[in-house]
Amino acid sequence: MTKAAVLTGVKKYEIRDVDLPPLPDDGLLLDVIACGVCGSDLRRWREGPPEGFENIISGHEVAAVVAAVGKDVTDYKVGDRLALAPDVHCGKCYFCQHGQYNLCDNLKLVGISPDIPGGFAEQMILTGDVLRNGIVHRIPEGMSDLHATLSEPASSVLASHQKAGTTLGNTVVVLGGGPIGCLHIAVAKERGAKVILSEPTEVRRKMAVNFNPEAIIDPSAEDVVKRVKELTNGLGADIVICANPVAVTQTQAVEMVRKGGRVVLFGGLPKANPMTSLDGNKIHYGEINVVGAFSYHPTVHAQALQFFADRPELAEKLISHIYSLDQVNDAFSIAGSGDALKVVVLNR
Repeated sequence: MTKAAVLTGVKKYEIRDVDLPPLPDDGLLLDVIACGVCGSDLRRWREGPPEGFENIISGHEVAAVVAAVGKDVTDYKVGDRLALAPDVHCGKCYFCQHGQYNLCDNLKLVGISPDIPGGFAEQMILTGDVLRNGIVHRIPEGMSDLHATLSEPASSVLASHQKAGTTLGNTVVVLGGGPIGCLHIAVAKERGAKVILSEPTEVRRKMAVNFNPEAIIDPSAEDVVKRVKELTNGLGADIVICANPVAVTQTQAVEMVRKGGRVVLFGGLPKANPMTSLDGNKIHYGEINVVGAFSYHPTVHAQALQFFADRPELAEKLISHIYSLDQVNDAFSIAGSGDALKVVVLNR
């Protein structure tokens, strides 16, 4: 048995003692120390359990300690500190065979797929399938468990800037100033870029100041495309990152990027309304690159761990609220309110 936060309805977690499956011969039992609250967790919380599933245990931004190992496990030992990410690829489809594991046709997600329990629990089982085809890395020595939970969201951000080629001298516009948007600011600046943030919420604009963007725009008060053009002497941004689930910002991104620039569609749109509108002629005649950005190669997760191990002060800026497992409903309420940056649940 372990104590866990079980999603039982719309915006409702219950703290329960739940049965753990037997420890597989090729698996691990983990003591979960901390787990971050992600945007995908918030979507599931707002919607409630999917039809046909009960006792959903979410959470995939996990920092944990190995409590027991299966008899066939040789790569891990009791006491190892591990950081987890959700992706579990099949290793067999076209995309896995070509090293594009994040595009796996049979992708499963720990703590997101309703049949794979996640990290909002005191303990969890990692099966051999997760250890072989998932994303599990040791936490660097001296790094805090709280900071290690940030490695998962940072992985997507790092991968998208690698894809966009963000470099010294670029002007990067980040559309959306939530925790992911602030991560984009931090990573872009670490790569030598100047950053312009567009964020309509006052509280988030104030929190984003800590990440030192060169300019902050309130798109509800001024024309964001016009303002970006002014700030770039009429040229437009080198890179525009849509770090929110708002279709109109994707339209605006194509309008504010320079010729030959790059637009990164980082935030997914609501599944019920996924269509967007982009000026095809601007993309065509301006040779604008519009790319999607979803998840990351497993190696990027290790890079993200080291990124925060080397920059603990940045991790401290990102984590705005910490709650206990018993306070999980409060944690989700503040995370969903827009008045927080990164919210982390301490399970022990």
